[in-house]
Amino acid sequence: MIHPKTELQFINKEIGYGVVATEFIPAGTITWVFDKLDREFSPAELETLEPIYQSILDTYTFRDNKGRYVLCWDNARYVNHSFNSNCLTTAYDFEVAIRDIHVGEQLTDDYGYLNIPQPFRGIDEGTRRKIVYPDDLLKYYKVWDKKLQLVFPKIPMLDQPLKPLIPANLWNLISSISAGEKLMDSIKNNYYNGV
Repeated sequence: MIHPKTELQFINKEIGYGVVATEFIPAGTITWVFDKLDREFSPAELETLEPIYQSILDTYTFRDNKGRYVLCWDNARYVNHSFNSNCLTTAYDFEVAIRDIHVGEQLTDDYGYLNIPQPFRGIDEGTRRKIVYPDDLLKYYKVWDKKLQLVFPKIPMLDQPLKPLIPANLWNLISSISAGEKLMDSIKNNYYNGV
C-alpha cells in the first residue's frame, strides 16, 4: 500500500502518470508496504496468461528475490523511476523516504533494484547513470544501503500512517535496527539471480 498522503497525477506526455505527495513526507517515513491485497505471480503463472495480461504485468510489476512478479493493487504501481530517487526499498517488504518529499513532488524509485528483465534508458536527469540494468542492485547496493542507514533511525520517531500494516515482530526489528542494537539487512537481499 502506498502512503495515504499521495495521489495519482498526470505528469507529462513523456512520463505519463506518477504518484505525488499531497502533504509533506519527511525522510524516514515509510512510503510503501507490501500488503495482503498486493498480488504475486510466479513465472509459470505469467506464461499461462493471455498476452494482454502479460503486457499489463510487464508494465506494472516488479520482481522480488524469488522471481515472482509483484503487482501492487493501488497507485503504488505508478511510482516512476528516477536515478536520484527519493524512496528506496528495504530488505523488509517496505520502502522508505530517503529524503524529504515536498507537496507536489513525485515519489520515485530507482528501478535498478526491482529486478527488471531488460535494460532501459531512463530520462536524462543529469546523472552519470543513463541506463537501468538488471544487475544494478549488485553494483549499487552499498550506496543504497548507506542511504537507508542514514534514515533508518528516524523510522520509529516519525508518524507512520502505514505502521498498522507492519507485523509487530517486524516493527520490533525495525526499532532494534534504528537503535543500533541490530544490523540492517542489505538491500542486496532483494536481488533475484534468475535461478
